[in-house]
Amino acid sequence: MTSSQVINPATEEVLTTVDHLDVAAVDDAVARAAAAQRKWARLAPAERAAALRAFAAVVDAHVDELAALEVANSGHPIGQAEWEAGHVRDVLQFYSATPERLSGKQIPVAGGLDVTFNEPLGVVGVITPWNFPMTIAAWGFAPALAAGNAVVLKPAEWTPLTTIRLGELAVDAGLPSDLFQVLPGRGSVVGERFVTHPGVRKVVFTGSTEVGMRVMAGAAAQVKRVTLELGGKSANIVFDDCDLEKAAATAPYGVFDNAGQDCCARSRILVQRNVYDRFMELLEPAVQKVAVGDPTVRGTEMGPLVSRPHWESVASYVPADAPVAFRGSAPEGPGFWFPPTVLTPQRTDRTVTEEIFGPVVTVLPFEDEADAIALANDTPYGLSGSIWTDNLSRALRVSRAVESGNLSVNSHSSVRYNTPFGGFKQSGLGRELGPDAPLSFTETKNVFFAVEEL
Repeated sequence: MTSSQVINPATEEVLTTVDHLDVAAVDDAVARAAAAQRKWARLAPAERAAALRAFAAVVDAHVDELAALEVANSGHPIGQAEWEAGHVRDVLQFYSATPERLSGKQIPVAGGLDVTFNEPLGVVGVITPWNFPMTIAAWGFAPALAAGNAVVLKPAEWTPLTTIRLGELAVDAGLPSDLFQVLPGRGSVVGERFVTHPGVRKVVFTGSTEVGMRVMAGAAAQVKRVTLELGGKSANIVFDDCDLEKAAATAPYGVFDNAGQDCCARSRILVQRNVYDRFMELLEPAVQKVAVGDPTVRGTEMGPLVSRPHWESVASYVPADAPVAFRGSAPEGPGFWFPPTVLTPQRTDRTVTEEIFGPVVTVLPFEDEADAIALANDTPYGLSGSIWTDNLSRALRVSRAVESGNLSVNSHSSVRYNTPFGGFKQSGLGRELGPDAPLSFTETKNVFFAVEEL
């Protein structure tokens, strides 16, 4: 068994060491999960619902602890981390209604009665990223458990601590000990085994498009179900008829939230040319106002990047000769700090086409509505985006034309647990969250009962 150190990205201090599981340990966990799932699925729907509500209540009682763990492990500002822990509670509470509402259908047919059942898949493997460890884990395990499945979950190697704690809290809440298991380890070992193990009937993966393609290809060997939430290069489209002051004031928070380590980050700001100069004048003080610093201090809006390797990756997009329009501030000294940075490159520059996953945004002018749509869609990704306009018809036209799974008009909202989330094109496959998410963890069984005529 190997292990790895977990580092505080704001101080570069070692927090703890986490043991990594090997293939044999994964196989043992899957076997135990399969046994637990069979018992879980046989419980009355009201019992499963009550168990999920109990889990939500225990998470609620530990919001402060979970938030403090996320601050230390991920560098998330304390206010954001508290929201994330509360979000886990809310997702569990939302899907606790599922077991008693996962209804099939009665379909009118000749000669008898036809009904459908939503049968659980069995064991579901969830592979989570390092940028939002708690929240994205809950998007997978909560609806999967609610639909009657067991879950084995591999957290990201850099940020495993809150997910490990959630696994412990699930047992404290009364869930069967093997029903929801957190299995720390390397993606090439634990994650790969989720893909190849015949007892894992679905893999939910959130991460890079490159790795997502490998997960999908591997799952094809067993016709294994997958949900993929992958990369993004989302556009924030600013038309000349919008509230320009509000658009500029909010733009930094559409991209620099979580230090830009967000697949929904609006990392391309597209501004109509006739208001471009004025927008840039308004954007500069808004960027410089972003409070970057100690994530334990309430009021901090942006913390450090997650690790030294990731800092180096982000820095590679901003060499000495980069077209920097202006920057915000960042602390000196220990920690993986990177200032909010605004670039004004050409449309073909790699900062415009590649996902940087850091606090770096490009600003590009466009001519008219058609040009804005073409530029927004000029990417292999299609996850999120924003449209700023006071023209209702334009807002509807553009939102229908932009190839993206999640759009906001005159805001930067992306994720609500009660609405579906997912991407077009290479941003993913399937949808998470919303009322229908549990169905993606089931198979539809159709049963016909012949009825003899009198």
